[in-house]
Amino acid sequence: DVLPSPEGPEPSVSITEIRQYLRTHGIPFHDGYSCLHTPSLFTGGQADQPPPAAGSAPYTLFIDKTTGSFLCTATLAEGTWQDFQANVELRHRGIPPARSEEIEDNMRQACEDARCIWDRSLPLWELLDEDETNKTKAMFGISLVTNATLKRFGVRYLRTAKSLVFPWFSPRNATLKGLKLVRVERKGDTITYVEETLPRFDYYRNLFGLPLIGGRDTELVLTGWELDALALHQAAGVASLALPRGTTCLPPTLLPYLEQFKRITLWLGEDLRSWEAAKLFARKLSLKRCSLVRPGDLQPRPLEALNQGLNFTKILRAALPASHKSIISFRQLREEVFGELVNTEQVAGIKWMRFPELNKLLKGHRRGELTVFTGPTGSGKTTFISEYALDLCMQGVCTLWGSFEINNVRLAKIMLTQFACRRLEDQLELYDEWADRFEDLPLYFMTFHGQQNIKTVIDTMQHAVYVYDITHVVIDNLQFMMGHEHMSADR
Repeated sequence: DVLPSPEGPEPSVSITEIRQYLRTHGIPFHDGYSCLHTPSLFTGGQADQPPPAAGSAPYTLFIDKTTGSFLCTATLAEGTWQDFQANVELRHRGIPPARSEEIEDNMRQACEDARCIWDRSLPLWELLDEDETNKTKAMFGISLVTNATLKRFGVRYLRTAKSLVFPWFSPRNATLKGLKLVRVERKGDTITYVEETLPRFDYYRNLFGLPLIGGRDTELVLTGWELDALALHQAAGVASLALPRGTTCLPPTLLPYLEQFKRITLWLGEDLRSWEAAKLFARKLSLKRCSLVRPGDLQPRPLEALNQGLNFTKILRAALPASHKSIISFRQLREEVFGELVNTEQVAGIKWMRFPELNKLLKGHRRGELTVFTGPTGSGKTTFISEYALDLCMQGVCTLWGSFEINNVRLAKIMLTQFACRRLEDQLELYDEWADRFEDLPLYFMTFHGQQNIKTVIDTMQHAVYVYDITHVVIDNLQFMMGHEHMSADR
């Protein structure tokens, strides 16, 4: 995934310009939390959609207030702000806008593959016997999740892959668009859940549970995992959805589907990373409507809370408002301070797996910190930092690379070699397998090269932080980005 290049970056647009444009063209709109809502250009137009009266069906086209990109939830047409303007111009000339019905070949293929797997999988309660069902449920830690809950959410089991199958149904017409497979891997005492999606992660945008949400639901609990959504629905009876990539990111294309909710509680997990992600996502969703469940011993992730028999209503009522007042007392900070004392390891940041010695020096990767690596030319700075960044990226840290010295193809080749831990030039038959796995990492590259205008670079970074939830930016290196003549101390 490459961000816009310096030759032709997408021009940024302000919310004021968007509002002005809509008014000039006589397009009615109203202000939402993260988006402006307008009639869809793709469903037959404004004539079909008078301004909605209270309680009637809402507008179906949503324009992101930060980026200007749009999504029509009725037809799934989407695009940039420039695409939206182009469609408006076409319409004024009486040309119907291009519909986004032509799904790309790979998306269509993914749908077919998903359908094959779906047809081969079975509802859990239809396995050979009760013993197999109980063993399978125990393996995933869902012994207390009832068959009725599994049935309501359409969860199945693929026996050949020993995986739970979570469907992605289109909220528009309930057709199967894709699915997620989750299997359990045990290494000693540690249990890890391995996920695979159809289509691939970048195109997998399933808000799991969305077809079960009613038009009148105004409160929602947002979780980071499908099994947590099941637990929440069963234990608390609340509307709950799971994000497709857990706590890694909240893609802006999902925001329109969350506009109908007046209150959103984020209950993402039991560790400090989940807490950091919740605060980041709340800013995207509009702080004033968000509450956060703070991780702790008595407030673990929802599935764990179900297994421990904890009171869900009590936990949800204790959720903290995301928007703090400008002045707060220690009483409001007290629990957070205690959380930091209890979780000193997590507070230190995300540890490097490949560099135990580095953990002793830097403790771990933490947001909001700047690390400067210096060394003479050819000393291995780029080679080391690509390994250093890859280590974190493999642990789900969304990473943005600005390589101003060497081009992205060379950098990607270095990182892919480090990722595969082998010389792929000697084993070309393995290239596609490793490239597929590498492609699923939350890794993005800026396409700048050589000396650049600082403002352009910072604008691109801010765009990446909003769209891809980037939490780690690498600049390699400062000297090439600034140019030699600008290396004054204050710059």
